[in-house]
Amino acid sequence: MKIFKIILLILVVVFVGIQFIPTKRNQSTSVPTTDFIVVNAAPQNISNILQTSCYDCHSNNTYYPWYNKVQPAAWFLESHIEEGKAELNFSEWDTYSDRRKKSKLKSIVSQIEDNEMPLSSYTILHQDAKLSPQQKTEVIEWMNKMIIN
Repeated sequence: MKIFKIILLILVVVFVGIQFIPTKRNQSTSVPTTDFIVVNAAPQNISNILQTSCYDCHSNNTYYPWYNKVQPAAWFLESHIEEGKAELNFSEWDTYSDRRKKSKLKSIVSQIEDNEMPLSSYTILHQDAKLSPQQKTEVIEWMNKMIIN
């Protein structure tokens, strides 16, 4: 029983200690002129869908939930955001080449059709980010028009 108490005390001390290790914040106060929604003059319905379901991980401005202040959850979130932005960053859309833009648009359509995006690990805690069949259709049709142009 004494070993259990020591182990528990060590775990509590470690847990409290890691709370003081900061993480980077992915927040910006402005929308850049290179942003996907701005560059493509996205209609309001598409803009709303993308901002709700995609922008937290795929832009330079994340809306952080309360649990972002608790480690190790903050590390997990930061890792997800960095991976998401490395794959696609809507805030820097206009810096991509035309070829890369078309490739990203095709990938977006494919991942929505295959229910790969938004991630289920994200939508568990962000129910509003789940795409309804109608929202999927709207986004896919709009993205396909963008691919053709």
